[in-house]
Amino acid sequence: MSKSIVYYYTSPSGNNPVKEFIDSLIIGQRVKIRRIFELAENYGIESIRPYVKKLSGSPLWEIRVLGKDNIRVLYVGVSENNIIVLHGFFKNSLNTPIKEIDTALKRLAIWRNH
Repeated sequence: MSKSIVYYYTSPSGNNPVKEFIDSLIIGQRVKIRRIFELAENYGIESIRPYVKKLSGSPLWEIRVLGKDNIRVLYVGVSENNIIVLHGFFKNSLNTPIKEIDTALKRLAIWRNH
């Protein structure tokens, strides 16, 4: 398996909203998310398949931290082995809210245009 690089979206003003979201979580939640990123970095994207779901109709994938936390982190593959993490949020409904998808897609468009 090829190792992967996990990039965090950084806004044009230099903010890193995904890192800020992850840093705002309690320690156990942060550990769960960082463990998934470490799996990808050490063993490749295929190693995180049990934790992800493709969002149909979009280029986005959703990292799912299940249980009472119900945290989601949206990302896209930017090459065969690398991903860019675009947005993190708490999922409180059955379907991923359009607002959250739109945020990730807007960040993706900004990232692609830089």
